[in-house]
Amino acid sequence: MSNPSQSESPAPTLPAVDYLLIGHLSEDRTPDGITLGGTVCYSGLTAHVLGHSVGLITAASERVDLGPLDDLTLVVKPSPESTSFENIYTPEGRIQTIFSQAVSLVQEDIPPEWMNARLVHVAPLIGEFSSDILDSFQSSFIGLTPQGLMREWDSSGRISALTWEAASEFIRVADAVVVSIEDFNMDEEAAEDMATQCSVMVLTKGPGGARVWADGQVRSMPAPPANELDATGAGDVFAPVFFSRYTSLGDPWLAAETAIRLATASVGRSGLSGTPTPDEVQDALRREGS
Repeated sequence: MSNPSQSESPAPTLPAVDYLLIGHLSEDRTPDGITLGGTVCYSGLTAHVLGHSVGLITAASERVDLGPLDDLTLVVKPSPESTSFENIYTPEGRIQTIFSQAVSLVQEDIPPEWMNARLVHVAPLIGEFSSDILDSFQSSFIGLTPQGLMREWDSSGRISALTWEAASEFIRVADAVVVSIEDFNMDEEAAEDMATQCSVMVLTKGPGGARVWADGQVRSMPAPPANELDATGAGDVFAPVFFSRYTSLGDPWLAAETAIRLATASVGRSGLSGTPTPDEVQDALRREGS
């Protein structure tokens, strides 16, 4: 367990990590108050329970309670404000609003000790870094969740989708991409266009499962029934499971099946409590390929 660093420079020595996340965390506004969220939080906790040593590079206000991330090694760039979102789910889709933004991340924020991480999960929330941040990683598997590159917002903070081309510079260097159909405004044709530019791409579709493009094939994969309480973070659970199992197995179809199982289980709990339990992970791994 490591305490977070809130200094301008990373600590002089940090433990090695094999799963590195880069992106803003979020202070999510919910009916129950402010909760910790963002892809890096959900994915980091999921990667940890999968057995990875997890490092997280982010930016946040010193006011944020990082206690839920105690099992991860954090490098936190100080910021006057944290990035803050509200997610409202309706029958017509998700309504997202942004209220504040943390400072940007740059290459210099990456500790040298982590430049050889086996798996790097690039997880922007609001386009908070440019693609040259990936120049630091010469031998890592790059997994990309590009949702934060595919959104813009108006003066009220209401978020709308950009075309996938806004993420093209990242897509070129990613080994695998996981993205939600909501990030395309439910436009399947746009998702198919993006898939032609990806080495491997998974389109998550909530209760509709996922669609996987890999090895010159396309497969649609169903999700089991779920009692949905809170869908926030389900895609952020899916992504690290897929990246982890794909890099271990070399089989995108088995990786997607396992990711669907664990993401489906996550919607039955609210907030970060939706990240997988050790028992759920062991059950999903036992069922892999069955």
